[in-house]
Amino acid sequence: MEQPSVLLLIPPLTQLNTPYPATAYLTGFLRDQGFERVRQGDLGIDLFLELFTAKRLSEVFDAIERQGKRGILRNPVFIQRQRYIETIDAVAAFLQGRNSALGWRIVRRNYLPEGKRFAAVEDLDWYFGSAGIHDLARYLASLYVEDLVDLIGETVGPHLHISRYAERIARTASSFDALKDALEAPNNLIDDYLIEAVAAYFANEVPDVVGFTVPFSGNLYGALKAGQWIKQNHPKTLVVMGGGYPNTELRDLTDPRVFNYVDAITLDDGEGPILALLQSIHPQKPKTSLHEAQLKRTYLAVNGRVEYRNNRIGGDFGHARLPAPDYSGLRLSGYFSMFDMPNPMHRMWNDGRWNKLTLAHGCYWKKCSFCDVTLDYIGRYETAPAVDLVDKMEQLIAQTGETGFHFVDEAAPPKVLRELAEELLRRGLQVTWWTNIRFEKTFTPELCALLAESGCVAVTGGLEVASDRLLALMEKGVTVEQVSRVCHAFSEAGVMVHAYLMYGFPTQTAQETIDSLEVVRQLFEEGIVHSAFWHQFAMTAHSPVGKDPAKYKVVKTGPEFAGFANNDLWHDDPTGCDHAAFSNGLNKALYNYMFDNGFDIPVHQFFDFPVPKPTVKKGMVRGYLS
Repeated sequence: MEQPSVLLLIPPLTQLNTPYPATAYLTGFLRDQGFERVRQGDLGIDLFLELFTAKRLSEVFDAIERQGKRGILRNPVFIQRQRYIETIDAVAAFLQGRNSALGWRIVRRNYLPEGKRFAAVEDLDWYFGSAGIHDLARYLASLYVEDLVDLIGETVGPHLHISRYAERIARTASSFDALKDALEAPNNLIDDYLIEAVAAYFANEVPDVVGFTVPFSGNLYGALKAGQWIKQNHPKTLVVMGGGYPNTELRDLTDPRVFNYVDAITLDDGEGPILALLQSIHPQKPKTSLHEAQLKRTYLAVNGRVEYRNNRIGGDFGHARLPAPDYSGLRLSGYFSMFDMPNPMHRMWNDGRWNKLTLAHGCYWKKCSFCDVTLDYIGRYETAPAVDLVDKMEQLIAQTGETGFHFVDEAAPPKVLRELAEELLRRGLQVTWWTNIRFEKTFTPELCALLAESGCVAVTGGLEVASDRLLALMEKGVTVEQVSRVCHAFSEAGVMVHAYLMYGFPTQTAQETIDSLEVVRQLFEEGIVHSAFWHQFAMTAHSPVGKDPAKYKVVKTGPEFAGFANNDLWHDDPTGCDHAAFSNGLNKALYNYMFDNGFDIPVHQFFDFPVPKPTVKKGMVRGYLS
């Protein structure tokens, strides 16, 4: 029997510098299973490559003028519209690495039109020096792009942001009402461009099955808007949605209205569900045969009601059995290398294109009380032999020409990393890589040096609250002393260390927040943490805190589930402090520390309201390292 043709799409928007890896994983898997008629695409980069052209930008400015929104016509970007139209093609090529000589003109500050984003630019000579011409030019070009996106988002494309699309509508969407209203409203101009990008994939071949990966809330609207067009214009095509958002948000789905835009929604790892679907539908009649198909972890609507089907016999494909991702068909040369200056780790994230690969499925620790440890993507831990992992790396290098790798593990296991490093060194394979870890004692100076020798240039890890009481409460399995020693070991090996920081964990007091900031100050002052980012604790339905709020002395206050998403939970923390009030001060202090400033400023002085002075001893971190 003839195989169905499959089109796998990444809806807008994730990153502009590299494709989200889900479609590449599935493409490699399906081709390994004998499905040859598989294509893939990234609608996010398609949309931006179309938008950032002189022709389209001219249309955008004309549409903004017709809209006549009060005040917009005095916006500095709009006022300089002709200069943007004249420079956009060259700047896009520069950010793609195809027009490097333009950097010399950009840094003179008389080539690019400048909007509101440039108002905050200062001390560029201090940061970039006289030799960082290319980096400075990319930073200024990135501001130029962000100014354009800001203007479009305020006018003809209200859903558009630099790395997400209509995220506000999809976030905490316990009801489908707001999404339905947005989807049924007339298209805005950027919606029209998105639909044109979708339609281009149907021009030469109408696929039997379209699969959308929706990793984040900022991808959901784009997937549903594209699904809406497909169902209206190609009703025989089967539309399937999976990915991180359904896995975490839609596990309690009862509202059938979402199936006006897609035909099926899959949960957890996509390989099993998509294979079961493709093997059991009729290739010439995929939609009409869906209800009779033997499905795996799949939602669909039957007679106006949501049904969950998981009647496919057989287990999942173990992590070690999966082939290498296959990036063929993606527009790899089209991605933009943006520059996020304030945060060194964010710069690495956005700078250049990385091959994405997973060392191990799930998390070997899976105890942290704030994490979705009850879900498959965390709870099911599986490894693969280092020989196989390096084989996949060699395949990806041959296919993409890139030797940079981002291992996207929840927490890369030290044992696997050691074996990987030894295999890379044995083969003499010259690669550059970074990953996420736990700051556990297994990362000795000897191991960190070995990882660095094999090509490791950065690690990220959760320091979280930097308080031993709270680290124990969240079952993080580390202490501040242990984190300090591991950060020191990596730093001594020449590896950049980025710390994920959290404030607002249940029962956290104002004193603990200030003490945590003092620990962070000392880590930066000692030069053993180089980059960090604060985020406020969020309670989720699939975490231990969300499962048992009373144990952590918090009270769930909403939202009321109305049939669609159920993950982000609102809560009160009666014994804690006003956590949100600390946000600005924490971020101001952190910004200074990342640029080696402000170490002599008492941490409580970064806040514009009275806070306690730290009780952490001066030199505590230094003492841990002696």
